[in-house]
Amino acid sequence: MNKEGHTVLNTIDLRTLNPLERHIHEVLLAQKDTSGTLRITQAAEVCNCSVSKISKFVRKLGFLNYKQYRAFLNGKDVIGYTATNEIQRIRAFLDAFDSRLVDDLYALIVNHKKLVLFGYGPSLLCAEYFSYRFRNCTDITTMAVSDPVAAKNMVDEVTLLVILTETGRFHSFQDIYASAKKKQCDVIIVSEEFNTELASQCDKIFYLAPQPQPNHLQAYEKSRTTFFIFLEEVIQRFLSKKP
Repeated sequence: MNKEGHTVLNTIDLRTLNPLERHIHEVLLAQKDTSGTLRITQAAEVCNCSVSKISKFVRKLGFLNYKQYRAFLNGKDVIGYTATNEIQRIRAFLDAFDSRLVDDLYALIVNHKKLVLFGYGPSLLCAEYFSYRFRNCTDITTMAVSDPVAAKNMVDEVTLLVILTETGRFHSFQDIYASAKKKQCDVIIVSEEFNTELASQCDKIFYLAPQPQPNHLQAYEKSRTTFFIFLEEVIQRFLSKKP
């Protein structure tokens, strides 16, 4: 990656080329010693095709333009597409990552005999995945649910209920929290986006991302990448403690 946040193109798939495009590539590859000065019009003449065909060919290979393809032939770094907003958001998350949050959640989990991971939609899929991960690296009874009634029946005074939510706005967790507290269960929320309304729905909140995802996305359309990064770090804490 260069200082402007661009990535170096490192994948070229020649299998996608048709016979004419493969011919163009072979001809220009043979001309690589002079391709540094070979303009696109000259390349079209050498390949006996149109300039537009050369442009289409290089874009099909993943280059932004002929100049970029020419740099590739000469063994130079090829600057590709600017990172997407999601990549930039995750990068900001990693730059601001606070390992103390990992330590805090690890400490909470090890102080309980049972772990219940709760989530709706894509968050449930994350809960199911990490339920499997925790079962394979700890002796703590772990399960994942999306039904509030089931969650209420599973928890007790030795349970840590971990609610995973992208925004905390799809459904309220107030009823689940109230029922869990009646059984003296500890309840925490791991949320991607900052939402002050969650403060009354749990005992402790872990906010992960410093930047929210685009507002035009529905909750189920938003990524859960930070959940995987954060909870995987917690898993690594457990693995590091194994004899």
